[in-house]
Amino acid sequence: MFPYSVLYTIKFHEQIAREEWLRNKMKKEYDFSQGKRGAVIPAPKGKTRITIRIDDDILDWFRGEVEAAGGGNYQTLINQALRDYLTRQQQPLEELLRRVVREELHSASQ
Repeated sequence: MFPYSVLYTIKFHEQIAREEWLRNKMKKEYDFSQGKRGAVIPAPKGKTRITIRIDDDILDWFRGEVEAAGGGNYQTLINQALRDYLTRQQQPLEELLRRVVREELHSASQ
């Protein structure tokens, strides 16, 4: 194992190298006269970019579900939950009761 001073020196030199690389990569001036304001990547057709406030615990739950599933997009999961809710709200009562009975029978059989 390296002594602290050696590790510090290595990190210091890595930082210097990164800064030098950035200095060489960056231009002295940039021309923004043709620049456009707004999102760099437009939203796909059928999607709208919005700002929404969601309670921390709700967002944490959705992110946790995505992580437990091995990755993905928590926004897609939220969208699907909202879509499922809307679908269930629009179902006739008979369909809703049949679905609930099927789900209960399935969970009781396991």
